[in-house]
Amino acid sequence: MRRLGADGVTVAFDGLTALSEVNLAVAPGRITGLIGPNGAGKTTLVNVLTGFQAPTGGAVTLDGTALTGLKPHEIRRKGIARTFQGGRLFRDLPVIDNLEVTGVGLGQSRRAAIAEAEAMLDWVGIAALADRIAGTLPYTDERRVAIGRALMGRPGYILLDEPAAGMSAAEAADLAALVRRIALEMGCGVLLIEHNVGLVLELCDHIVVLDSGAVIETGDPAAIRASEKVRHAYMGTAAEAQMPEGVA
Repeated sequence: MRRLGADGVTVAFDGLTALSEVNLAVAPGRITGLIGPNGAGKTTLVNVLTGFQAPTGGAVTLDGTALTGLKPHEIRRKGIARTFQGGRLFRDLPVIDNLEVTGVGLGQSRRAAIAEAEAMLDWVGIAALADRIAGTLPYTDERRVAIGRALMGRPGYILLDEPAAGMSAAEAADLAALVRRIALEMGCGVLLIEHNVGLVLELCDHIVVLDSGAVIETGDPAAIRASEKVRHAYMGTAAEAQMPEGVA
């Protein structure tokens, strides 16, 4: 069965367990959500799935084959792409060059990389930004460029780490439409990591909830909405915390 999986993944730092026997699967053409309160281990899990953090237990598998020991660029070449919370664009380069560099890094000729970069910017809906210097972009446009860059080479899986952060409701709706297209038109498996729980409930076929490094709930949006464990995880965090929109 085709899938990107975390199979019993554990990560410990100097005696602190950041992830504890986490299981998660992302299937082609489907949108899987990963939610949880601050400090739950969401980004650590993304780092493990993409080779930026080695697990101390368990394994990451692609179509049943372990990816143990592979470096991030090697995992990327296997068709597993990601975005970062901070964008991480090449800020002194034009937007088009940000995508072209990725294509070349994936083994494309420069001509092929330029052609795909132009097509990808158009597909994402940001062709007008091609010649803008990346460092001059508004924060929300940076996120869209980062997604376009991650889609270079047509990966089989894309992991979106907080893509809607700082977006207005209208911008988040545009993002939701783009994420749906990534899954439906590209057939890409999407892992959506978001604090905007309402967006996750709207978009995802299946949702995994982390708290304190462990999976406390999995299921479809209806099951997550109804879960007392999820409600307790969010209500039991910082004093100023409140239930995210969509969980009631």
